[in-house]
Amino acid sequence: MAEQRIEEKKINSSAEEEEDKAEKKKKEKENVDPELFSCLLQPVTSDSDSDYISVRRFLLFRKANSGGLRRRDWRCNGKGYVAYRNFIRRPRNWETLQSPSLQGTPGNSGRWIPPPSPLSLLYEAESWSSSRDVQSGNLDSSRRTSFSSNASDTDRPRQRGTEPAYSFVGMHCIFDQCKTSVTVLKFGHMSSDLLAYGASDGTLTVCTVSEPPSVLKELKGHSKDVTDFDFSSNNQYIASSSMDKTVRVWEISKGLCIRVIYGVSSQLCIRFHPVNNNFLSVGNANKEMTVFNFSTGRIINKTFFDSEVTSMDHDHTGQLVFCGDGQGCIYSVSMNSHTGALSRSHRHRSNGRRKSPVTTVQYRSFSLLARGPVLLTCTQDGSLSFFSVALEVQGYLTLRCSLKLTPRIHSIRASFCPLLSLEKGEYIVSGSEDSNVYFYDLTRPKHTCVNKLQGHRFPVIGVAWNHGENLLASSDFYGIVIVWKRSKTT
Repeated sequence: MAEQRIEEKKINSSAEEEEDKAEKKKKEKENVDPELFSCLLQPVTSDSDSDYISVRRFLLFRKANSGGLRRRDWRCNGKGYVAYRNFIRRPRNWETLQSPSLQGTPGNSGRWIPPPSPLSLLYEAESWSSSRDVQSGNLDSSRRTSFSSNASDTDRPRQRGTEPAYSFVGMHCIFDQCKTSVTVLKFGHMSSDLLAYGASDGTLTVCTVSEPPSVLKELKGHSKDVTDFDFSSNNQYIASSSMDKTVRVWEISKGLCIRVIYGVSSQLCIRFHPVNNNFLSVGNANKEMTVFNFSTGRIINKTFFDSEVTSMDHDHTGQLVFCGDGQGCIYSVSMNSHTGALSRSHRHRSNGRRKSPVTTVQYRSFSLLARGPVLLTCTQDGSLSFFSVALEVQGYLTLRCSLKLTPRIHSIRASFCPLLSLEKGEYIVSGSEDSNVYFYDLTRPKHTCVNKLQGHRFPVIGVAWNHGENLLASSDFYGIVIVWKRSKTT
């Protein structure tokens, strides 16, 4: 009997040990952080630096816990997103360096932000930039003229040198009186301080960004989204198109609508003729481009396309109009500057299987890469294309390079960046749905992202440069317009 009891005790103790081991294994499985495995199992590209990848994985693993602790430590005190971002990025010697902070959060419409101190430069705008290393003597990369590449909006900028070409010293001013999505914004012709933007509630706002920034006029008349607008050559008038099927002409000084042109479909894009401002070209959802007489509002001529005309731009002579449609095609249309007669000349079809609307068509009279006029196009699926334009062949387009970004839900626009020097590439700037403003060099197949601006909290829809090319304006999905000040270059 005693032996049986001893054996039963041994069996029970062994069973208890097994149960304890099983419970420990269960607890270990429960305590395993899934984010750790998601970070460790991230794919590594062939051109990635092993040290960078390991550090990135470690930081991603620590991000969740550290973010929670910082949010617990943070006391809002009525401050906004930028203040919190500055807090979590503060240096170790924050207490000794702390100085009166600049009010950079969206608060008051047209508030002017004074020239920032070196400390505030670190916090108000996050900006990395670099350029090709001219001293390395790598001429092969500079001779590359045609390629395509894939990139993500979240690609980290190149960090192979310090180049202030597209670096920014912070926010010049912020306009936040608009409560809906700002769909399009532009600076006035040959103007460095006149800015206007249209919103999805049908309003047009005209501002000045000179010291002190302020709202000049708020133009109300459209009942639906403002899809596009354009300044006249003397900046006295604005012509706007809208989803409410109308085109309106505004006199800026009086803030009045002086003419309404009614259509049968949504009016999607509009441009003044660069030479003859009496001509107004409008593209609509009825697959046609119409030329109106600015003075009378009467139709002069029209031409038809295969899909709705979503964007357009003139060349510098006014003899060519470049149109993008809802299927991703780009058209070259000849236009008579005296009579307004139109004739389609060329069409460039998109290569993708899925047809996506063209959100941006922008012409530039000269490019260092093409040694002549060029055209930039952007589609809603994230395709950026760079064409050389043959003016002697009625605007025939030749694809020079392209860049594929992540697909977008919103109609995000892009723009050429200023030409700075012969050593630079072909730079463009674009908004993104991750609330950042990205700068890309189209002449680089790898690490094409050269800079990034952080300040918006919502998807960035539009971007525009002023005439002096020292200010960049960006607008987002919830009505915030930020004017960034570019650092001076020699």
